[in-house]
Amino acid sequence: MAGHSQFKNIMHRKGAQDAKRARIFAKIIREITVSAREGLPDPAANPRLRAAIAAALKANMTRDTIERAIKKATGAAGGENYEAVRYEGYGPAGVAVIVEALTDNRNRTASVIRAAFNKYGGALGETNSVSFMFNRLGVVRYPASAADADAMLEAAIEAGADDVASDAEWHEVVVGIEGFFAVRDALEQKFGQPAEARIEWRPNMTTALDEDKAASVLKLLDVLEDDDDVQNVYANFEISEDVMQKLST
Repeated sequence: MAGHSQFKNIMHRKGAQDAKRARIFAKIIREITVSAREGLPDPAANPRLRAAIAAALKANMTRDTIERAIKKATGAAGGENYEAVRYEGYGPAGVAVIVEALTDNRNRTASVIRAAFNKYGGALGETNSVSFMFNRLGVVRYPASAADADAMLEAAIEAGADDVASDAEWHEVVVGIEGFFAVRDALEQKFGQPAEARIEWRPNMTTALDEDKAASVLKLLDVLEDDDDVQNVYANFEISEDVMQKLST
């Protein structure tokens, strides 16, 4: 499947980043806050909140902490008022980058994002300046141990998924946005909680990077992802296994 090798690059990075990112709980709580406010506080009736809670539990957040975040979001005081903002631009080597943020201060966030692009060899663009190079898709990911490839494919297609890619480490199920929650829930009933389930931007064209360019691009992405306001970062690059291993040593 196109883009599957890029997914492996991303997962390789995520392990190191999650280990060093002390602010991961704050990002998850922010997503829970926005999800609870935009829909019902009951996760059974709010798919986005249900996904946020699943991410919180996967990160070992306690249920008490999750419940407090939901109550604070829906209480009279209301807490912080976050809004979703998307930024688009080009990084080193012309790599297209999409940044999704939840912020209570658009000016502050825009300034930080712009400064990061400028410092690391990129340029922030206008909205929709690079999104045409991506598709908006639902993605559900399971470790290979969850099921064999045939069982995952059969269950995913039966649930309404568009495609499945499996290798020695992962199953990746892709579905259109409109069918995402139904497919996720059907797979969860059959195989248990997925490693990851979210709607994301998937590049429809990619740029292959050598070691020097890859190092520059990954530095920009690391800086963006470490900002408290940033929830997700997507880019249309491909890095070979050999280059990724060199950069990881």
